[in-house]
Amino acid sequence: MPSEFSSNLLLVLLVLPLAGAVAAALLGPRRGQLIRILSLATTVVNLGVAVALVLPLAVPRAESSPEAKLVEVSASLIPTFAEPEIKWTRDILPLSALGNDSKGHSLGAIQFHVGIDGLNAGMVLLTALLMVSAVLISWNSIQERVNEYYACLLLLETAMLGVFLAFDIVLFYTFFELTLVPLFLLIGIWGGPQRQYAARKFFIFTLTGSLITLLGVMGIVLACYSREGKLTFQIPELVQIVQTRLAQHPDERDFWIRLEFWVFLGLMAGFAVKVPLVPLHTWLPLAHVEAPTAGSVLLAGVLLKIGAYGFLRLCVPLAPDASLSLGVPLIGTLAVIGILYGAICALAQDDIKKLVAYSSVSHLGFCMLGMFALNEAGLSGSLIQMVNHGLSTGGLFLLVGMLYERYHTRQMADYGGIASKLKLLGCFMVFMCLSSLGLPGLNGFIGEMLVMMGMYDLQGSRVSGPVLATLAAFGLLLGAWYLLTLLQRVFFGEVREPRHEAHGPTPDLNFRELAALVPIAAVCLAIGIVPQPFLETAKPEIQVLAQIADRARARAADAEMVGDNPARSERALRVARTTGGRP
Repeated sequence: MPSEFSSNLLLVLLVLPLAGAVAAALLGPRRGQLIRILSLATTVVNLGVAVALVLPLAVPRAESSPEAKLVEVSASLIPTFAEPEIKWTRDILPLSALGNDSKGHSLGAIQFHVGIDGLNAGMVLLTALLMVSAVLISWNSIQERVNEYYACLLLLETAMLGVFLAFDIVLFYTFFELTLVPLFLLIGIWGGPQRQYAARKFFIFTLTGSLITLLGVMGIVLACYSREGKLTFQIPELVQIVQTRLAQHPDERDFWIRLEFWVFLGLMAGFAVKVPLVPLHTWLPLAHVEAPTAGSVLLAGVLLKIGAYGFLRLCVPLAPDASLSLGVPLIGTLAVIGILYGAICALAQDDIKKLVAYSSVSHLGFCMLGMFALNEAGLSGSLIQMVNHGLSTGGLFLLVGMLYERYHTRQMADYGGIASKLKLLGCFMVFMCLSSLGLPGLNGFIGEMLVMMGMYDLQGSRVSGPVLATLAAFGLLLGAWYLLTLLQRVFFGEVREPRHEAHGPTPDLNFRELAALVPIAAVCLAIGIVPQPFLETAKPEIQVLAQIADRARARAADAEMVGDNPARSERALRVARTTGGRP
């Protein structure tokens, strides 16, 4: 595929849903059917564009050498991110036009810099796929202010894709904030009885956290400017500056390690709320329950991953020492608490949608646990588990919405033996529950196993990886308990059908609903049977992150061994450089 054509497709990926949102809004509320068809066509075409962009990356990248991602600095190899495989960049605000600073340094530029690499390829595909399902599930359930609803939905797609595609830190933050507005409207206007309270709580939590994150973003940009003399907002350049400075004189290295602590805390504030990590999760169950089905699907499937993706894209490469010294014990512990707490809360629920919401809290803990193992297995497991969680939990929310459309109740006590009445819906529910609990052969298994292997092999931290992995394993058992309990109470056993308005037998899944579910189930099966293409696509970037973490471990071991002896510190650093960052 020609590079220029690929770059143009990248722009289409962002602009097409935005154009669809504008068109839907202008069509007015009386053309509901036309708006639905327009929205479906927009999301289907965008899915095709996403597939066309991502699939060609898998084969060549599987054969690429990780050494291609290393930049040589001062006769040593410093791991850093290269430019994305496919990119589109233009200056938004050329600060150099304002002249130079007092020292004669150029002020650089804020750029519209978007691209696709191994870290965001899976999330881009997941977002495009779930958007098609979100449009299909809303077809009959949304009858009021249809044009505004689909405009919000398509605007949300642009914002979500923008977060994953952004390689400029200002652009990343802009899209990160933009996701709040359409989801706030989706929950607050088209949600359940407590929709306004849920929307306000969601907005206050996430906005407060992201404003603190802005301080972390500004801190790392200004620190790089003070040392390099060039104001850059490009994420690959910022990572390169940080890694180069950390490899220099001990005094310079100590400055950056101290700075990392505050940068990590600032970035963590917004990302931890977005994941969300316990105890910052209290907005999530209510938002899930009150949101319309499409809102719940996108919230669980994509929006929560923006927080985890932020940790992966920014926190680990820009603050590796703080990620090791602070992130591993703090995030690792909170992740395990979230796994167990979410599972126990899910067990206590009578509302099916609330059970799935708490299961989302539990499963997201595995994404964060693997990431802060800071090794290749854990990072790979974390990344693929983000995709797995989006597929399985998004599928579960779709099925809960379909069940609610038929019976208008989500209470488990109202149901029994529904699989005998709705055979297709029962089959898909069993499939998605088995996917979520990690049955071998389905997508959840490979991600959870890599996470557990990575955490069990945790090194360079005072917390015990095997202990955290063992505690997390209890979360897997609890997950099987509450999901199988859901199946047994609602879909099997004595038949108990809630009262409903439909005359005659309740219809099973129709073609539209099958079209929303079948692609998700197919991808779940594909990842479970052949996970290697998904892992190989991200392998070069994952190896870079693992090497960055190895160098942080080397610096930590060096500081612990030599104390304040600069001569021994320099010798130990030279040894670490020659061993690829391993002490």
